[in-house]
Amino acid sequence: MKRIAILGAGESGTGAAVLAKKKGFAVFVSDKSKIKEKYKDVLSQHAIEWEEEKHSEEKILNADEVIKSPGIPGKAELIKKLRAQGTPVISEIEFAARYTDAKKICITGSNGKTTTTMLTYHILQKAGYKVGLAGNVGQSFALQVAENDFDWYVLELSSFQLDDMYEFRADVAILLNITPDHLDRYEYKLENYADSKFRITNNQRPGDAFIYCLDDETTMETLRRKTITARLFPFSIKEEVKGDGAWLNENEIIINVNNNQLSMTIEELALQGKHNIYNSMASGVAARLAEVRKEVVRESLSDFQNVEHRLEFVARVNNVSFINDSKGTNVNAAWYALESMETPVVWIVGGVDKGNDYSALFELVKSKVRAIVCLGTDNKKIIKAFGDKVETITETASAQDAVNAAYRLAKKGDTVLLSPACASFDLFENYEDRGRQFKNAVRAL
Repeated sequence: MKRIAILGAGESGTGAAVLAKKKGFAVFVSDKSKIKEKYKDVLSQHAIEWEEEKHSEEKILNADEVIKSPGIPGKAELIKKLRAQGTPVISEIEFAARYTDAKKICITGSNGKTTTTMLTYHILQKAGYKVGLAGNVGQSFALQVAENDFDWYVLELSSFQLDDMYEFRADVAILLNITPDHLDRYEYKLENYADSKFRITNNQRPGDAFIYCLDDETTMETLRRKTITARLFPFSIKEEVKGDGAWLNENEIIINVNNNQLSMTIEELALQGKHNIYNSMASGVAARLAEVRKEVVRESLSDFQNVEHRLEFVARVNNVSFINDSKGTNVNAAWYALESMETPVVWIVGGVDKGNDYSALFELVKSKVRAIVCLGTDNKKIIKAFGDKVETITETASAQDAVNAAYRLAKKGDTVLLSPACASFDLFENYEDRGRQFKNAVRAL
């Protein structure tokens, strides 16, 4: 009996364990942290051996194959030992894909991937397809392969997941954009990170599709040094695409797949802002490749409800709008959020800085931001970056204080935007916790 060791017992690790057990492997699950009760229950129900708060190396190094959590870096000592002795180390996604014949629409990019994944899933569901949602969102892919019988999967894939995928093949691959993020995992080289994102095209065949952004410099630079086997479907808001793909013609989106065009105005889109035109184009092309009828695509793009914590409208209080973009944890995400604002902004920003370079935001902040409210334990870098760009900067250390301060600084018709450009771990459990505390504080005004 082949032995599989699984490192990490979160959503993906637990799902992989259930599938491996079902497929007749001897399974051992090991997590360096405490395992959440709900995952312990699942492991115990399936009589799977597990341990927490340690890695028993003798039980891991003798496995035939190891499935690791995307959160564990390749340079971790245990991973180095496994690779040195020739043990395959793979991701849950790679493992689960072996056991399904379903078609896979896979989405990656530095920003917008959750929105685009949810939007694509929404279109396929509305079209009546038997479709699963997995990867970085929804339930574990492996668990769904073990327990369901879907014809399609829409998978959100991070670069960390792609790094541990080898035989995996996407029927439709979407790459939204590439901007500097997580560079600490890629020797601080944008090129390495870009190569990681392009792994989404690995193993694609001539009948498969690669959907990408013509306006994204890093994507286009990387594409020039790659050989892509799949059919290419570029999308752009700056130029007309000749042939298959999507583009903007004045205020109309044109989606052209197999010489069959669909068009709708940008005013009809449920998701507003320039970046969401890109997301809607990518989803629309993928849906048409999946042979969803044009009317369904059009209707779905206009009635979609966005994900929580991503440019989420919370409330309007005395003609001041409050928007929760707590999921905007890097500079580029904050750029998108600010860029889509139509009114003067009081911007709530700050948290754990990931080596941010704020210079990309200077022009937007000068033209759109009335005041800045810092929400973090160490705001020196933000104050230094924006001190001469806005009239007022104030510091706060809780969501409630930040909301109260922003409300005081806002004028009628303004928007208070929480788009932190930073991780949340200094004051909150995670970006969801930060977003929920923000919303509660707004509703308490």
